[in-house]
Amino acid sequence: MAATPGALPLLPTTVVGSHPRPAWWWLANEAIQQGHFGEQDVAETLDHAVDIAILDQERLGIDVITDGEMRRRSGFLHSLFERIEGYRYEPQTARYWGPAHYDQDRVLSVAGRVSAPNGLGIAESFAYLRAHASRPTKATCPGPLSLTYRCRLGPPYTDVWELAHDVAPIVNAELKACVAAGADLVQIDDPSLRNVAGEGRRVVELLQRVVDGVEAKVALHICFGNQRGRPSAFNRSYRPFFPDLFDAPVDQFILEFANRQMAEIELWQQYQPRQELVMGVVDQKCYGVETPEVVAERIRTALQYVPAAKLWVSPDCGLNPTPYWIGIAKLRAMVEGAAIVRRELAGA
Repeated sequence: MAATPGALPLLPTTVVGSHPRPAWWWLANEAIQQGHFGEQDVAETLDHAVDIAILDQERLGIDVITDGEMRRRSGFLHSLFERIEGYRYEPQTARYWGPAHYDQDRVLSVAGRVSAPNGLGIAESFAYLRAHASRPTKATCPGPLSLTYRCRLGPPYTDVWELAHDVAPIVNAELKACVAAGADLVQIDDPSLRNVAGEGRRVVELLQRVVDGVEAKVALHICFGNQRGRPSAFNRSYRPFFPDLFDAPVDQFILEFANRQMAEIELWQQYQPRQELVMGVVDQKCYGVETPEVVAERIRTALQYVPAAKLWVSPDCGLNPTPYWIGIAKLRAMVEGAAIVRRELAGA
């Protein structure tokens, strides 16, 4: 049953994108990689994974949900790189043994001008979500700089901005396909913007290409890395992005605040942007589970600087790297903490 968009409560709750994977998902994914599943087995397994993500989010009471990105078996990006022509994977030559970290990521190189004649597959995934969800939904798509992540340049590209500007139409087409499938809220996930902090004007120009003609509410997520639950950025500050990025043609910023102890929340009072803030209130990188009161206190802090009508709450980032039981507990605390503050505001 497709959800009918309607009025959201004050302080709407949402997720950034990925849902925590239960143990059976990891086991099934390993079997798929080893060739033990047929095409029908794979399709059924991934449908069931999305069904579970929908059911979890709806039972928890999250206001705007995603498909959990459960079909992205190779992580947030690598499943999509495989659909882009003009990229090729380099032979794995980095470190093999020891703790998992960013230096074990697969490396891409440019093999020609990039294109995605069959799209990124996100619109098809969103269509399944919308057909099976009973709550408002959103589509999530990586941004152009993240889709150039760890890519070794080659002809015809001489710098990352040239490549990103050719990836931008791929993202634009995917967002338009999501809107055609019924999305009225689309999210651009571009954590690699952290690598170009301070170049806000160039980012705004790039985003204008990404959202040109996209008839939907647009959110932009920027974080400082979440691969395997680890950040990749040494300097985790949003200040270098602003105020230039407030000129971006987006309606929401989705930013991490929980693991940064609410640092820089005062920027919203300083600049008073037109955009809504979707504020991270639970830290998916942290083993400990927040209580609803901890979440409520973070929201109260934000309300000193952000009007309640322009504040949403979410996890800091996607929950793919988070153990399932911890991720579910954090989402429950997020929903219950938001409910506490809603009651306080209603009483006031």
